[in-house]
Amino acid sequence: MGHKVNPVGLRLGVTRTWDSIWYEDKKNYAKYLHEDLAIKDFVVKEKKSAGISRVAIDRFPDRVNVNIHASRPGVLIGKKGSDIEALKEKLQKIASKNVYINIIEVKKPEKNAALIAQLIAQQVEGRFPYRRAVKQAITNAMRTGALGIKVMCSGRLNNAEMARCESYKEGRIPLHTLRAEIDYGFAEALTTFGLIGVKVWIYNGDVLSKDLEDEEDKYTVKRKTK
Repeated sequence: MGHKVNPVGLRLGVTRTWDSIWYEDKKNYAKYLHEDLAIKDFVVKEKKSAGISRVAIDRFPDRVNVNIHASRPGVLIGKKGSDIEALKEKLQKIASKNVYINIIEVKKPEKNAALIAQLIAQQVEGRFPYRRAVKQAITNAMRTGALGIKVMCSGRLNNAEMARCESYKEGRIPLHTLRAEIDYGFAEALTTFGLIGVKVWIYNGDVLSKDLEDEEDKYTVKRKTK
């Protein structure tokens, strides 16, 4: 049997940090955890059209910083910041402390796994052929500079009687290499014949320390001189 591990969870503390950064003893831990989950779910559902790839939360003794990574920040902000103020008021009802919202623009949405998965899921919901949607996403990601991409779709594809799983891959995806920067995204498409799941893995190169980078540069120089 296969043992599937989330690529983000596997690299926590190695090349990737947590999406919720805070510390709390037993007293309020469960309360803050459920607060974080409620905030993230609310932001994603409320501003689905903004192309939200990630919601990171930093907690301080007097405030909660909500960092929203979005490909269309203008949709989040609205006219003269009206939408962001309305969102802040709604989040204030969920959180137990003062909420501050930071919007971070995703520069290359074609190379972001979460946004690619959402786009494919939206196209499948709109009855667009899933194979064409996947191949377009793979082509755009490789053109933008990704070193490798893998897309997996599962469910009753093309309204089939039996659910199946199909995957498409281009380039390298070293999932077992901890220093490899693997971006992972997941989305679901709600269709008339059931849910279709979309998973996306993108390889963006290796994350190396300064010493390893210097060694690698020396090695490449030696190879070129030879």
